[in-house]
Amino acid sequence: MPTTRTRTRPTQRERSDSTIEELLRAARALFAERGYNATSLDAVVEAAHLTKGALYHHFSGKQHLFRAVYEREQARLSHIVAEAYLDAQPDSWEAVFVGAKAFLVEVLAPDVQRINLLDAPGALGTEEMREINSGCMKMMEEGVRRATESGAIAPYSVTALTHLLYGGLCETAMAVARAEDQQQALDAGITELRGLFDALAAAR
Repeated sequence: MPTTRTRTRPTQRERSDSTIEELLRAARALFAERGYNATSLDAVVEAAHLTKGALYHHFSGKQHLFRAVYEREQARLSHIVAEAYLDAQPDSWEAVFVGAKAFLVEVLAPDVQRINLLDAPGALGTEEMREINSGCMKMMEEGVRRATESGAIAPYSVTALTHLLYGGLCETAMAVARAEDQQQALDAGITELRGLFDALAAAR
């Protein structure tokens, strides 16, 4: 005799995860469209079709909610960079350039700029941003280390070169976000980045 499966109700963890997902999706859309300061928690819960109580059950306030959105954004950007790096020649200096270029291209998107570059410094502060971004820095450090160990570039100080490149990328991204002609600023930034990477490779 065939057995019938009884449909189980979602667990408390599943309901909680679903609520968080809806809140983050709604918050990300509103932060990207309106900006941090102009986005109210009332607007977030309305967009998510949830109650204020549900929001406060998971987040202490707007800053906490924004941090969660920012953490997701950084994870997504890291994934894009990692994919670009892995698609290039493994452990090469070129792969580090390709990953850096992929980051700059991605931040041309207005929603990415609004959350990650324009609003995050004021909403979170630089120290909190550095804490969240530490994984991105370590990823670049690993790429630089592999390039030096493979002989693709001279045996520079991995830590010093990583900070130099990472800081330059962040400042270039900010310059693109604030430029009147963003595409032109992006193209110029990538051209100079290409020249820097080529010079470091030629010096080995």
